[in-house]
Amino acid sequence: MKVLFIGGTGNISTSVSRLCIERGIDLHLLTRGKRKVDIPGAKMIPGDITNHPVLGSQHWDTVVNWIAFKEDDIDRDYELFKGKIGQYIFISSASVYQRPSLFPVVTESTPLKNPFWQYSRDKIACEDKLMKYYREKDFPITIVRPSLTYDTVIPVPIGGWTEFTIIDRIRNGKKIIVHGDGSSLWTITHAEDFAKGFVGLLGHQQAEGHAFHITSDEILTWNQIYDAVADAAGAEPKMVHIPSDFISTFNPDLLGSLLGDKATSVIFDNSKIKRFVPGFNATIPFCQGIKKTLKWFEADPSRQIIKPETDELIDRIINHYEKAFEKMKK
Repeated sequence: MKVLFIGGTGNISTSVSRLCIERGIDLHLLTRGKRKVDIPGAKMIPGDITNHPVLGSQHWDTVVNWIAFKEDDIDRDYELFKGKIGQYIFISSASVYQRPSLFPVVTESTPLKNPFWQYSRDKIACEDKLMKYYREKDFPITIVRPSLTYDTVIPVPIGGWTEFTIIDRIRNGKKIIVHGDGSSLWTITHAEDFAKGFVGLLGHQQAEGHAFHITSDEILTWNQIYDAVADAAGAEPKMVHIPSDFISTFNPDLLGSLLGDKATSVIFDNSKIKRFVPGFNATIPFCQGIKKTLKWFEADPSRQIIKPETDELIDRIINHYEKAFEKMKK
């Protein structure tokens, strides 16, 4: 099977690329080379999708676009690949699902609606455009919606992701912010587990026109998530629980990732991906996976990015909240 990844060396896609090679797939990666990732066996195509029209002159069994975010990206890919591919997979996001959640169990038929996050609304628009091309032009699409998936990122909303700030604060005994009261439920998925389900969809004839999310079945509270992060860091967490809307007033960029994603409980029903990819099962619990992630960060000091502005923001939010809370008690 001849497969083209537009991207393929990111936090999620690297694990997918490596599993493709392991399973004997003829994998080509169009990459801008921003991440120095070694994927032996993959055929690297340096460059950007916007200046590689020659890609559309070839036939691909499957094309996966890991970095499409706007409708224009979809229109470009349709024009480039129409009639020349067996399958086009769009990487959407589980944040497209209805927010606020009216029912905690999420299936692929859960309504798509997110008034809090432009990123999610753009992904919804991309999905709508793709479904139009599928229905009206017979473009062979499959949609995949990852939720919070990690490998080379720390999956917490404040002080994590590509930063090491949250780990530095925990190890130095500083307070950290946990949104809400920490009891809402969430699912975090290791990229190696995601890859097992995803690779099973490549070239899958019955997946045409379908959407899938691929997540772990492990359900944790945010308190448990932060406990696991702190345990991996080797220290006790000093958690301060603060309402998500209060946090967002200090940094509007957090509005989407909190109220538009992580603030309410969500339980993913993975029945559909398991029907289409028999044997799929996520096996890496977060308490183990996060330790692997920290080892990756600690293997290279340049990855341990500690941002003073994030430190200042966390301190400022906590100080304002604690002062307001004290006033309320009087």
